[in-house]
Amino acid sequence: MTTVTLRPNEPVEVALRRFRRSIENTGLLKELRARMTFEKPTARRKRKKAAAVARQQKQIRRARPPKKLY
Repeated sequence: MTTVTLRPNEPVEVALRRFRRSIENTGLLKELRARMTFEKPTARRKRKKAAAVARQQKQIRRARPPKKLY
């Protein structure tokens, strides 16, 4: 459970913003949205496969040396 304590003289809006940011960083919102609707096992596999490919492509892009501009 995520908690945020109010600091002295801190507006509630700022504390709420910190709370939302901490919830987002822990991945709680993402999991909640995923559990709200049923996802077929084939769709889940397809989504995870696409995410794995995207991670792999990102890793390859980062490993490549930068282009020279001259």
